[in-house]
Amino acid sequence: MANASQKTKSSSRIKMRIRKGDTVQVIHGKDKGKTGEVLRTMPIDNRVIVQGVNIRTRHVKPTQEGESGRIVTEEAALHASNVMLYSSSKKVASRVEWVTEKDGTKKRRLKKTGEVID
Repeated sequence: MANASQKTKSSSRIKMRIRKGDTVQVIHGKDKGKTGEVLRTMPIDNRVIVQGVNIRTRHVKPTQEGESGRIVTEEAALHASNVMLYSSSKKVASRVEWVTEKDGTKKRRLKKTGEVID
């Protein structure tokens, strides 16, 4: 085991097609099929936090005298490859494509529905 090397994590950002505020659907894992809004993106880790999905429970001890302990539930991060953008109007998940408008601006568009996101 003298030559075993540690896996090093690159600190470069990964370009993500999902942004904060987007509605996404989980396509893989225990919460498959659930939809929610993206609360936070982590481009260095290629992960997202989705509201109401991948809930974790944590027990917190009391910090001061007289205070009682509590149970805190919070959303944990999901890998970005496990979610797809979701069209609320058509009720379908779709991949994203970049489209250049006539005025030169780049917009995101859903491939299945043709709906422009921003």
